[in-house]
Amino acid sequence: MTTETAIDTGTDELLCVIRDRVAVITLNRPEVRNAMSDHLTPALRAMIKTCGENPEVGVLLITGAGTAFCAGGNVKGMGAHRDQKKLDMSYDEKVADLQERQRLLTGALISVRKPTIAALPGPAVGAGLALAMACDIRIAAQSAFVSTGYLRVGLSGDYGIAWLLTRLVGTSRARELMFTADKVDATRCEAIGLVNRVVPDDKLQAEAFALAKSMAEGPTLALRYMKDNLDEALLFDYATARDHEAERLTRLTTTADHREAVQAFIEKRKPVFRGS
Repeated sequence: MTTETAIDTGTDELLCVIRDRVAVITLNRPEVRNAMSDHLTPALRAMIKTCGENPEVGVLLITGAGTAFCAGGNVKGMGAHRDQKKLDMSYDEKVADLQERQRLLTGALISVRKPTIAALPGPAVGAGLALAMACDIRIAAQSAFVSTGYLRVGLSGDYGIAWLLTRLVGTSRARELMFTADKVDATRCEAIGLVNRVVPDDKLQAEAFALAKSMAEGPTLALRYMKDNLDEALLFDYATARDHEAERLTRLTTTADHREAVQAFIEKRKPVFRGS
């Protein structure tokens, strides 16, 4: 039986429900293509932390309301920032402020030890693209596209976009996408590895949720250790990463979930994992 719990995000600009151990987090500013704002962004940071730490959540699924994922920053507000406190900041204070905001958004999302999925109903641009790339898996609607976007506003990038893009598509393509800010359609995104799969527009949410639900039903500790192994593949040499894999797998052989998986295999039934 499906159960759904609505979570108060503190603002109508961000919606969150927990359904079948999946936290569905929806950016809800469709009238401006779900661009970041002073209300949406802090709420999103809080939900990433809250859902990432909630033992009742197995997977985070981030999407956008309407026909966009996230258009990134509020470009109109860049020319006339209303926050006098930020205008009065020194250069060093502005740098530290952005670094902290980045750490608590894409940094926090990458640190979540559960599978994370971005479902793109439409464009993901600038920081919105960085947000999608900080997730483990991206599923795009056929009509979606992405763009780095920064070139068009005379900026160089933030929220870790260069690091994320380089690791997903390689140095040459990352430079092309940053230097041109071209729109890349969903089909090409899939071809170059920027998204994992492309689905018909009207099936995006259902297919993304089905994938999230299947992962949320999986062995929590094994998934956590898989993320650790995959992260270390980018950081360590082969021998070190291999040795750490061995340590984690050995720990998992003592868990109830492993015993349940083996018994379910023998009995030819679907395992029921408890996260222990």
